[in-house]
Amino acid sequence: MKDSLRHFVAELVGTFALVFVGGASLLMAQGGAGSLGTVAAAHGLIYAVMVTAAMRISGHFNPAVTLGFLATRRIQPLMAAVYVVAQLVGAMVGAYATKVMVPADVWAAAHGGTLSIASTVTGAQAFGLEAVATFFLVFTVFGSAVDPQAPKIGGFAIGLTLSAGILAIGPMTGAALNPARAFGPAVAFGQFEGQAIYWFGPIVGGVIAAVLYDQLFLPRAPEQLGSGAVQPARGRGARREHAV
Repeated sequence: MKDSLRHFVAELVGTFALVFVGGASLLMAQGGAGSLGTVAAAHGLIYAVMVTAAMRISGHFNPAVTLGFLATRRIQPLMAAVYVVAQLVGAMVGAYATKVMVPADVWAAAHGGTLSIASTVTGAQAFGLEAVATFFLVFTVFGSAVDPQAPKIGGFAIGLTLSAGILAIGPMTGAALNPARAFGPAVAFGQFEGQAIYWFGPIVGGVIAAVLYDQLFLPRAPEQLGSGAVQPARGRGARREHAV
C-alpha cells in the first residue's frame, strides 16, 4: 500500500508540474507574451527536471509511457492503473491551478490552454503526427532511462525530445504526445475537441516504440547451443515497477 502511494504521489506531482508550467507558457504565448519556442522550452525543461527528480520512484507522467511499460511487461497491470489515474488527476489539478492563478481574460482567450487540431490537418494526419512524435519520445525513454547500458543523463534527453516534438508538430495538432496533457485542460475548460486523437495517437506510437526497443535493442543473454530462443538477461525485470 505504501509503495503504491509513493508511486501515485510521484506521478501526480510530476504530471501536475508538466501541465501547470507547460499550460501557463501556452497561455502566455497565445496572449502574445511568448512563442512556440517558449512553449517547447517550458515543456521540455519541466519534463526533464521532473523525470530526473522522480525517476528513482517512477517518472512516467504520461499514459503513453506507462502503457509502453505495460506492453513490455515492465510494470504490473494494477500498478499501471495507479500510474494512469495519478497522471490524469495530476493533469486536472495542474489545469485547474492554472485557471485559478492566471487572469480570467487570458484563460478565456486561450481556451484554457486546450489543444486543437489545425483546420488544414485531417484527423488521420493528426493521428499520425501524434503517433510518430510520441514514438520518438518513448523510444528516447527506453534508450536513455530503461536500457541498462544507457548514458546516465537523467531526464535531459527525454525533455529535449518533448521540446522537439512540440516545435515540429505544435502548429498542426498542439503536440500533446501525452493523453493526460490534453485531458487535464480539456476538463478544466470543458472543451474536448480531438480527445480520441490525443489518446489513441500517442498510445499507439508509444507502445510501438516500447515494444520495438524492448525486442530489438535491449541486451539479452547470449544464446547457448541447443537452448532455443534467446531469453532476457537475468535481472532485466528487477526494475519493472520503478523508474523509467
